[in-house]
Formats: sequence, C-alpha cells, structure tokens
Amino acid sequence: MTETKTLAILISGNGSNLQAIIDAINTDRIAARIAVVISNTSGAFGLQRARHHRIDTEVIDHRQFAERDAFDTALGECLAHHTPNLIVLAGFMRILGREFVLKHSQRIVNIHPALLPNYPGLNTHQRALEDGVERHGATVHYVTADLDSGPIIIQGAVPVNPDDTVDSLQQRVLQVEHRIYPLAIDWHLQGRLTMRGNHVLLDGELRPEQGLDIIGPG
Repeated sequence: MTETKTLAILISGNGSNLQAIIDAINTDRIAARIAVVISNTSGAFGLQRARHHRIDTEVIDHRQFAERDAFDTALGECLAHHTPNLIVLAGFMRILGREFVLKHSQRIVNIHPALLPNYPGLNTHQRALEDGVERHGATVHYVTADLDSGPIIIQGAVPVNPDDTVDSLQQRVLQVEHRIYPLAIDWHLQGRLTMRGNHVLLDGELRPEQGLDIIGPG
C-alpha cells in the first residue's frame, strides 16, 4: 500500500490558500493529507480553518524569540515531529534563515503575489498599479536562501484593468493563487518536478516561458 504523503502548512493570517489546499485534498486534486498547520501568530484565522477540518495546529510565536535562528530551531523541531514530505508557505510572513532553508532544500514551496522576478517583497499589487503594467499575477516557487528568488514552478497571470484598485487586483490574483498552488503541490508530491540548473522541469520538460501559464480570470 502506498504511504500517504503529508504536508506542513505555515501561515500567518487569513489562510485562504490553506483553504484552497484543503478543498483540493477533499476533492482528490492533491493526493496527500495535512499533518499540521503552523502559525507564527495565535490570532491567525487560518488556525480556525484548520481546526474546523480537524487538522493539528501549532503556534510558534516569533515574538517569543530574541533571534531568528532560535525561531527557526523551534520551527524545525516542530516539523521534525510531524515529518512532512513538503513544507508549504501559505501567507507565512516570516523570512526563514539560510541554514533552515538549506536543510530543507527543494522541500519548501511558496506562493508570491506577483510574476517573479518582478515585484519581490511586499506591496506587490500597489507597485504593479503604480508602474502601469498590463498583466500581474502569482508565482509558485521553491524557497531558497535568497528572498523570492527560488526556481519557478508555475505562474498564473491576470490582465490589469484601467479601473483596478489594489483590492480588486488582489482579489483576482487570489483566484489564480487558489488554482495554481494545489497544482504545483500535487506535481511535487507525485515526483513530476525535477531541476535543471535553476529551472524546474515538469515531466522532464521546461515549462513555457520559464513556467508562465496565463490562466487567470479577466
């Protein structure tokens, strides 16, 4: 019998991508179970989502640690207890240290609300609107020690409309995030992803435009 793959999902807030992953598991679009949801803040609404689905939760409050390394150590100990096949950052607003990332190389994925390498960091929607770009979107990538610079697995784009606000653009990008993140997670767990240099291959082939799939709503 094939052993069920497991996920550890790290959150800091609302957990909408967590919910999308839960829904994908419940509809057999991801062949896995969530071993634990970990938050760095006790007030994260995503913890309630997890508990509603009877998923184990842990809170590791970053404010209780004087140094990032100490937080990373506590996080690592928690993850070691649950032994996940993949660590999924879903709105996790902490930068993981180099040592932690290297220890879990190609076992941590993140979703970023922009078409990387454009707009790493924060306030991506506002920056995209200020620059007057024609399209914007989201990127799923492996996490490396360099912020928002890991190998891209998949991207999804939406057009930027003339009347868009930060909120309207964010909501449409979120729809894309909820579609592409479960897909990327399932590809990883099925062993369909491999690396060639800094590029991710799906079934041995490069993704078009280094991973870009324009799949979002208009």
